[in-house]
Amino acid sequence: MLHTSRMGEWFQVIVPNHWQGKTIESLFRDLWEVPKKLTHTYRMEKKVRIDGEAANWGTPLAAGAKLQLRLFEAEETHITPHFQELEILFEDDHVLVLNKPPFINTHPNDPKQETNTLVNGACFHLLSQGEIRDIRQIHRLDRDTSGAILFAKHAMAGAILDRALVERKIKRTYLALVDGILKQKRGTIQAAIGRDRHHPTRRRVSPTGQAATTHYSVVMEDKQEKLSYVKCWLDTGRTHQIRVHFSHIGHPLLGDTLYGGKPVVHRQALHAAKLEFTHPFTEEKIVCHAPFKDEPDIFKNIDLLTI
Repeated sequence: MLHTSRMGEWFQVIVPNHWQGKTIESLFRDLWEVPKKLTHTYRMEKKVRIDGEAANWGTPLAAGAKLQLRLFEAEETHITPHFQELEILFEDDHVLVLNKPPFINTHPNDPKQETNTLVNGACFHLLSQGEIRDIRQIHRLDRDTSGAILFAKHAMAGAILDRALVERKIKRTYLALVDGILKQKRGTIQAAIGRDRHHPTRRRVSPTGQAATTHYSVVMEDKQEKLSYVKCWLDTGRTHQIRVHFSHIGHPLLGDTLYGGKPVVHRQALHAAKLEFTHPFTEEKIVCHAPFKDEPDIFKNIDLLTI
């Protein structure tokens, strides 16, 4: 874990030994993989300093030097702040992890008309702390799916985490309650997913769709009710992926009537139970477990720490 601190609009990190000899240019390009346009902004607007002085981007860094980045400037916001109760799983100056309840959209489809989404609540949370900035969601969950969602508090954190998501360095583990007892207790579902041309929101397994891979492991079985609690993790992030894949193998999620699930619970039984990622600036491994929020409980007798 790196030694870091915040000084107003500036973020400071003490250059560690394993950065010795690297340049600021290489940190932006190779370590953080910051997009060229954002990198250009930091260079031209002199938003990087070494020991309080404007930095030379090509000079090798010395261990123990104070690298300072202007990360926390006020910016124009494009999301309407809207107060709501939030369950915060992790927060610091750079990132925010929230436990999304079911029956709320992750982000507004129409920013001017729709204000009661998780993004609007996160924006209000920042504003209440005196942070006048847009919040940036790194991934999303379906409206009726609950669990952990990762947000970035500034542009550079957003860029680094967006890249980490693409490179599968952010691990999301889901818990699903599915119909039936699976014969294979651990396995992988590989089936391309495309749009269903007969339904505006439904997806389906299609040879012409996008490649999709879901890994799963049965956590617990209710043999009396013929139900299975299944842990899932993804190599891809297609819309409705877990829902489509388990319906495809004959075990639809309970409550997921769009894909053939029995309406015995009030929503599709899917919860983003755990989120794991490496912090973009401290190099700390962050692991967040998201408590279940349903009343009555859908996922009974499940220990989150085993997920």
